[in-house]
Amino acid sequence: MTIEATVPGLRERKRLATRHAIQLAVLNLATERGLDNVTVDEISRIADVSPRTFFNYFASKEEALIGDGPSLPQSDSQQQFIDAGPDADVLAGLGELIATASEEASEHRDLAARRRGLLKNHPELFAIRMANMRAFEDEVTALVSRRLVADGVSADLDDAELAQKARLITLVAFAAMKHAWACWADAGGSDPLSTRLRQSFIEVRALFGQ
Repeated sequence: MTIEATVPGLRERKRLATRHAIQLAVLNLATERGLDNVTVDEISRIADVSPRTFFNYFASKEEALIGDGPSLPQSDSQQQFIDAGPDADVLAGLGELIATASEEASEHRDLAARRRGLLKNHPELFAIRMANMRAFEDEVTALVSRRLVADGVSADLDDAELAQKARLITLVAFAAMKHAWACWADAGGSDPLSTRLRQSFIEVRALFGQ
């Protein structure tokens, strides 16, 4: 199953560019001075935006440093995944869904590299980012559960067994995501994260002979 990604328009590209500039500014300043010594006014000046614009994108400098957590693509893409049918591989479909979502995100390798180092020095912010990941895990698990119900799998399972199966599929998908992100962040090339995600899901499926 291939889920078509929406090409962002000019307004969306400008929004993503502004978001990137703000995040890059806070990461650079925090690396140089420490986060406690950085102000929103300074971040805004470096990013060439007003403080008001900053707060249109982020509630705080900490939120800007943590960055965007993963998300699922728009609802019609999710419905495509749910309606793919029992003959379509669930893990492959989930991988395509996550890869498509990454194409719509604003993450860049330069941001990822700076953020990874800073979060190690700010465990309280790392904990918030991990909480965001757990929320995303719950979101994906709920979507997988809906897919299993649509495929008729739930007829042979009680609610607890269905939840466990959905969670297992999600955790396998997250292992592929973690592998993809680490390879992408460490790579010196210019391939997008979505390319690495698709490759990691192919490699995981190959481990199971799929």
